[in-house]
Amino acid sequence: MSRWLFQDLFEDHEKVIIKTMKPPRISEDIIPVSEFKARAAEWLRRVAATNQPLVITQNGKPAGVLLSPGAFDLLAERARFVDSVEQGLADSEAGRVTDQAKVAAEMKTRYQTRRGR
Repeated sequence: MSRWLFQDLFEDHEKVIIKTMKPPRISEDIIPVSEFKARAAEWLRRVAATNQPLVITQNGKPAGVLLSPGAFDLLAERARFVDSVEQGLADSEAGRVTDQAKVAAEMKTRYQTRRGR
């Protein structure tokens, strides 16, 4: 796979996350912890319904961010994807690569060995 294909996959993946998780609106999506505690169930429903993160402040400073389960899953998946791409690029740059023809021959041998059993 070429570096360009990785870039296309990353950009497509990023578009899914951007469409799914909207940026917080300063006037509506930043609340003090006291307000969150008083109406936690309502805020949880809202975050799940809108996929908008909620910034919770303590003493006027950001203390946490509440995400919907779907938004959290997408962020975790994106992190795993980016880590995998970075590891693959590092392996390539360090010369830890195998020729495609060699891999194909090895897979063919393994497949034939297993079928022969």
